[in-house]
Amino acid sequence: MHDYNIEALWVMGEGRNNPTMGYLTGGADLSQADLLKKRDHDAVLFYSPIERDAAVQTGLSTISYAKFHSPEIIKAAGGDPLEVSVLRHQRMFEELDIHQGRVAVYGITEASLSYGLISRLQSFLPDIEFVGAQKNDVLTSARMTKDAEEVRRIRNMGKVTVELASRLTELLMNSAVEGEILLRPDGLPLTIGDVKRQIKSWLAERDAETIGTIFALGREAAVPHNQGDPRQSLRLGTTIVFDAPFREAVGGYFYDFTRTWCLGYASEEVYKAYEDVYDVYQRIILELKPNTSFYEYQKRTCELFEARGHPTVGGRHGTEEGYVHGLGHGVGLEIHEPPMATSLATSDLLLPGCVVTIEPGLYYAERNFGIRIEDTVYINLQGEVEILAEYPKDLVLPMKAH
Repeated sequence: MHDYNIEALWVMGEGRNNPTMGYLTGGADLSQADLLKKRDHDAVLFYSPIERDAAVQTGLSTISYAKFHSPEIIKAAGGDPLEVSVLRHQRMFEELDIHQGRVAVYGITEASLSYGLISRLQSFLPDIEFVGAQKNDVLTSARMTKDAEEVRRIRNMGKVTVELASRLTELLMNSAVEGEILLRPDGLPLTIGDVKRQIKSWLAERDAETIGTIFALGREAAVPHNQGDPRQSLRLGTTIVFDAPFREAVGGYFYDFTRTWCLGYASEEVYKAYEDVYDVYQRIILELKPNTSFYEYQKRTCELFEARGHPTVGGRHGTEEGYVHGLGHGVGLEIHEPPMATSLATSDLLLPGCVVTIEPGLYYAERNFGIRIEDTVYINLQGEVEILAEYPKDLVLPMKAH
């Protein structure tokens, strides 16, 4: 905080599904809280008295909102809920002797409410400068590297992810086929919606969840964030992009993973493109080194694909075919967090302790296929690259005879 000239941190919102609050409280089960940390002082958590047990369990110093919800404050606010909140927060800041300097604001809240609160609070605390997100700010920098416990939790989600991938491939390979269409046990076509419902059920059994599984076929697989039409039936020989952003239940740590499959067989064109993606993936994994710019590997990925005749965002800005996105991103309490391998984050380094994805891909909508291979990797404290959950990278899944 000294280095960033920050006098205090202010984090708002719930304790879970709120990455910054979760990071500082350990994912406390709080529906609404405020955390204030003055420079060179311990953090203090302000909480609703009906959630006092969850607040105490964080191990932080705590103060109940009840202390700042007196009849005097309500009268002074004229009964206006926003004004009550403003006066309460003014007294919270005064309680910790935060009255000047730069205060960095974090947390997930309703934008209109937080804007109204901050803009009105500024008139009561004129010597404070409230500041928002900045490039590699103090908490973003802290979260960019993971400690041993964070890595353990991400690695565990990786184990859950590859276990579910194995169960999913077994389900697909054991499905009956009529013509080119996969069938459910009741004889109806097996759809993307059926697959996703099964994935959610498996995740729930493991106290895990997804923020939006991608299971997309053919042309839809060629649009990287197309999650797939739930009504579409699964068929042989068509590329399936399965992207699994799975996390611990209710706001925990993520693991990110993608495989591309064809059921039964693949065309020669798809095989060739898949070999290109797999080769680029392997080359980048081997070349990764700590304390280097993540963006340099994005440029290297573009070079490797262009040498194989594919358009890329490096050589053709805004291209919608070929290699169309960044090589990877950090993974933690958010599915996409620094460091990033993009032109907007050229100073992001792969520091020892970083957990990032490596995910080259090729996308050709007019040719009816998309391909991506993705693993989450850890740059360990010795500077070595570890794939946190190994899983096969076979393109074709053979169908089992019925």
